[in-house]
Formats: sequence, C-alpha cells, structure tokens
Amino acid sequence: MRSNRLPGKSAASFIALLGIAISAATPVAAQKKGGTLRLYHNDNPPSASLLEESTIASVTPFSAVFNNLVVFDPAKVHESLETVIPDLAESWSWDATNTRLTFKLRQGVTWHDGKPFTAKDVQCTWRMLIGKSEVSEFHRNPRRVWYTKLQDVTINGDHEATFELSEPQPSLPVLLASAFSAVYPCHVPQATMRTKPVGTGPFKFVEFRRGASIRLVRNPDYWKKDRPYLDEITFRMIDSRATRMLAFATGEFDITFPADVSVPLMKDIKARAPNAICEVITTGTQSNLMVNRVNPPFDNPDIRKAMSLAIDRKPFNTILMEGLALTGGAMLPKPAGEWGMPPEMVSSLMGYGPDTDANIAEGRQIMQKLGYSDAKPLPIKIQTRNLPTYRDAAVILTDQLKKIHIVGELDVLETPQWYARLARKDYTIGLNVTGVSVDDPDGNIVENYSCKSERNYTQYCNAEVDELLAAQSRELDKDRRRKIVWDIERLLVDDAARPIIISSVAANCWQPYVRNYTPHDNSQYNSLRFEEVWLDR
Repeated sequence: MRSNRLPGKSAASFIALLGIAISAATPVAAQKKGGTLRLYHNDNPPSASLLEESTIASVTPFSAVFNNLVVFDPAKVHESLETVIPDLAESWSWDATNTRLTFKLRQGVTWHDGKPFTAKDVQCTWRMLIGKSEVSEFHRNPRRVWYTKLQDVTINGDHEATFELSEPQPSLPVLLASAFSAVYPCHVPQATMRTKPVGTGPFKFVEFRRGASIRLVRNPDYWKKDRPYLDEITFRMIDSRATRMLAFATGEFDITFPADVSVPLMKDIKARAPNAICEVITTGTQSNLMVNRVNPPFDNPDIRKAMSLAIDRKPFNTILMEGLALTGGAMLPKPAGEWGMPPEMVSSLMGYGPDTDANIAEGRQIMQKLGYSDAKPLPIKIQTRNLPTYRDAAVILTDQLKKIHIVGELDVLETPQWYARLARKDYTIGLNVTGVSVDDPDGNIVENYSCKSERNYTQYCNAEVDELLAAQSRELDKDRRRKIVWDIERLLVDDAARPIIISSVAANCWQPYVRNYTPHDNSQYNSLRFEEVWLDR
C-alpha cells in the first residue's frame, strides 16, 4: 500500500477516517522514454520569470525550464539542509569563517539557445538580485531580502563562483535550493524571460498562451544523461475546480495541480477514478489574515488585536480540511515543520487557547470600547484571490469578524491583480494563502515580516523582531537558532502581525501509469521539474 504523507497520521487511521482506498503499488518497470505529460493549471501565471514572481502559478509550469546551483533531492519526501544535492554546481564548500561559499560548476552545459553556461551567469543572476548589477530590469524582486548578507558573487574562471557574505548564513544552501532560485542567462533581457524564458533545464519553452495553455518540449541537449524521459509537458488553464476534477477523473489529465484537491474532494476523485493515486500532505501554505496597518482605523493596534482574537481556527480546519490541518505560528508546525513551536507552546499563544468563546468576548469588548456595536458596526472590504482555497476561507473569516462588530464584504481579484495590489500595498484587509517555498526562517519569517522586505504586505515593522531575525540567521547551532525563532513567533502573535489561521493540507492525485512523481511534504514548490517522471503505458 502506498502510504499517505500526512504527519502524525498512520496510513491505516487516515484511510479509515476518509474511507479512501489507496492503490496498491505495482512492480517497478524499466523507465520508458517518450510521451506527453498532460497537466491542467488552475490559474493564469502572472509571468514566466521565477525570479520576479511569488506564486506557484508561475513555478509549476516553468520550473522545468530552469536549473539551480543546488536543489532538494526530488526523490526525498522531506526537504532539509541534509537533502540539498548538486544541480548546476557539482560541489560546494564553506571557508573557515563560514562567510564564503564556493561552488564548482558543471562544464559543458548550454542554455536552450545554444550559448554556454558559465560562472558569469551565476554572478550576473545574484548581482541583479542584490541590486549590484548595472543593468537590472526586474519589475519585482520579492526575494532580495534573502540575500541581505550577500556582498557579491566573485568568479574564478568559467567554472567557479564564490558567494561572499558579510556574516555567516547557514541557511544559504537551502535558499539556493528553492525553485525561486533559478540561474538566469546574462545575455537574455528580462522582458524576454517573462514571456519566452530561456534556461538550461530539462525542458525547453515553446508556447505560453495567456489564459489558455503552456507547452514545453524535451531538451535534447540536457546536461543530465538520459533525462528527461518525457517528450513534452502541456498545461491547459481551467478556471472551474469542478471541471478540473472531472477532467482528471475521466483521464484527460495525468497529474492534478499541486495541492488543488481538497480533502473533501479527494473522496469524490477516488469514487470517480478508483485507480488514481492520491496522497494528502502538508502543503507549506498558510491561510492568514492580512491587515494593512497604515490604513485607519486599522492603524490602531487594539483593532488588530481584536481581529486576531476573533479567529476561531477549528471551523476553518473542520470545514475546509476535515480536521487534518495543522495549527501553529509563522513557521510550518510540527511534525512536518523543521522549526515550528511545540504544541504546548502554540496553545499558550494569544488567541490559540481552547476557550475560543473567551477570546471572542475579549475581542468584542475591545471593539465596543472603541465605539462599535451591532447597531454601529465597522464596515470593511475583505480582498482575496479568486481561487477556492482563498475564497472559501475568506467566507468563514467574514462570518467570524461579525462577532466583534466588523461587517465585511468580499472583493475577489484575479491573480495578476491580486499580486499587483499586494505589491503596491493597495488594500486594507485581505485573506491570503501564503506559500512558503522553503521551510526555513530566512525563507519565511524574514521574507514576510522583516521591515525592508518587499513581500511584507502588512507593512509590519518591529525593530526587536528584526534584531532577532538577524541573530537567528547567523546562528550556526540549529537548536539555539530554533529557540530564537520561537521567541520571534511569540512576538509576531502578540503584535497580531499577520495572524496565521491554519497551515494547510491537501491532496495531489496522479494516474497509476505516472512514475517517479514525488510531492514533498513541507513545500509544494520544489518538486515540479518532472525530469525523473515517466509514463508506464
């Protein structure tokens, strides 16, 4: 039996809970070459430029075009520093000060347009990311904050590049393994990378018909021998989740979009397609309340505290994920997460305790002292993205805020407009599902909460938090680093910085003839290159 990967649940208990039969494993067959992997897409990618985007809508169709210096082992379910393996870098090593990380690069690698890959491309990519390049055409640079310690990338010939840091940053290899850390070609303008990306990856870009389809074909000159197995990958955009589920169940598609199958929907998939393989895993995404704290009256910390107290996490979990979601702070909770707080610590946080009625009563009392009541509520618009995972949670949030005299009206935006609004901080209240590409504080808390981060959409800024973020980032001892992270998480909750509602679980499903597809259990972003996937039919 193929076990589910939901932490803390045995396969037997999970199957009993959901009444789902998981297909029996078939004997391993020799890999077959050829065929087209057919996938649907649940959205419209803002662009093909992974360095400029923050959404899986871009990562899923375009990861296969690129390589990184290093990657998370695609065959290992759980991502960590220990599962980082070579990609364009054959090896890497730190110096004695832990401030210089040198990569030995592969030779004989070419870009899809035939030009050679060299250390200059590595240097150029990260100089653009840290703002040191004379020419940078990025519209957005959401992960520049990952590299605040990076002073420069120096090169030694064509096949060696050294990342020079101002102080130690043990997380750097993990950040570089993210799908958002693709190496770019220096000779291709960024305007081209947004619509016709050029990489060194296993598949070459052919076509991007916005709102319709995407097509990639096998790279015959790929540096990894005998990869990929597939001839093509195609994506077709389908807005309706019901239509997507039916199309997969009837065999029109080979794999579902990452984490697109909710726990309740998986039972329907298995009923329609009993031979399909489905696995529920933690997704590395969090439903959270975003409050733009510079916009009155939400610049008042008492209102933000009241909103945080009004959140009752149990209905979100029960209704959306049948009780299988995880509860925690900013980091992915245990047991899936590497850094999450212990459960007893989580339950002691403001608004997380078992007495939700008392929390709501306290929030209502705060609002009443500010002059709000059933007769005089605070009207707001709650903006969210036009995807079921966002809309469904936003409906529950709207209902809960009524209990503290806040009356919300949903304002649903398409993906390009949603991310543009967030980038401009052009919203007041939002329900977001924040994806975390790597389970590390430098790739999550730093990116979402530090004062100078482009993705700090709530404009939260706390000097004490920033000092602790710097301290944990340079700490070489993982246990000491973890305790600093827990101190940060408590501060974020106390400040109602971006109240985390739940950490999501969802299912991925694929047809039984799809081989070597291995979703990861603490991030949905970094297992989508498909170079090891083959079709047994």
